Amino acid sequence: MRVHIFIPCFIDQLYPQIGFSMVKVLRKLGCEVVYNNNQTCCGQPAFNAGFQEEAKEVCTKFITDFKDAEYIVAPSASCVGFIRNYYPKLFDNSSFHNDVKSLQERTFEFSEFLVNKLQATNTGASLHTKATYHDSCAGLRECKIKKEPRLLLEQVNGLELVEMNDVETCCGFGGTFAVKFEPISIGMADQKVNNALATGANCIISTDVSCLMHLDGYIKHKNLSLQTMHIAEVLAGF
Repeated sequence: MRVHIFIPCFIDQLYPQIGFSMVKVLRKLGCEVVYNNNQTCCGQPAFNAGFQEEAKEVCTKFITDFKDAEYIVAPSASCVGFIRNYYPKLFDNSSFHNDVKSLQERTFEFSEFLVNKLQATNTGASLHTKATYHDSCAGLRECKIKKEPRLLLEQVNGLELVEMNDVETCCGFGGTFAVKFEPISIGMADQKVNNALATGANCIISTDVSCLMHLDGYIKHKNLSLQTMHIAEVLAGF
């Protein structure tokens, strides 16, 4: 299977190891991985900041860059959710209408692609620790991803997966929300981290690095003994 990967801004600039981990897993499962060097951003930051016309330019480039891709896989439910749910609104009644409809059907978050398209739940990974999983808002609400990450993590050798209370509650990041409403954002991170600690877990795992970045910042500020890992990093741990 030939798979085009999309690497989000956060990962490209701050967490490149997550992108490499995703490639490692896809190749192990028999995929031919293609990276288009022309790719930039999905357009979400500009759109969320209220710059719709500027966002539309970036989104148009994304559509063009991935026009010939059979499958597009990204290690970010946030980007995938934006493409699926907001591209149709941006390009409604435009010449890109059919291109966007096709793009929605071809774009996948990493964990859902493994489970629902490759029919793979065991990547041969090992991680000897106790961990809890955080459902990101984008993954849960925009991409309807719930069981897929858990099915994959349950097959990781040595990993004990435990559920935290209020697992579907937001971590408090929300992009610019964390900047505009800092006290509320910190309070939500506090709740999420304390719920994770209450399970006895040593690690929080998620599909979205933006959530993990926010939680990791809070954890380090409080000098807590808790690690954060993207699911691609876990599944690449052979």
